[in-house]
Amino acid sequence: MKTKIFRIQGKFMMGNNLKPFTRELKATNEEEIKEKIFSEFGSKHHISRNKIKIENITEISADDVQDSVIKALLKE
Repeated sequence: MKTKIFRIQGKFMMGNNLKPFTRELKATNEEEIKEKIFSEFGSKHHISRNKIKIENITEISADDVQDSVIKALLKE
């Protein structure tokens, strides 16, 4: 399967506040993206899945990428 680039927007609960986030990741489908987001926030911020709200997942083109790590991966 071919990987695609997705922009994910949502909010997560940090303490008593909702914090917005925007991430760009490579994956084959939206289910894989959701799993990556839940895994990343869980490991880095110790946040359970029910405190993460994914609001929007959009497939983007390579020209629209803003994340420097994803841009570097695309050049390889």
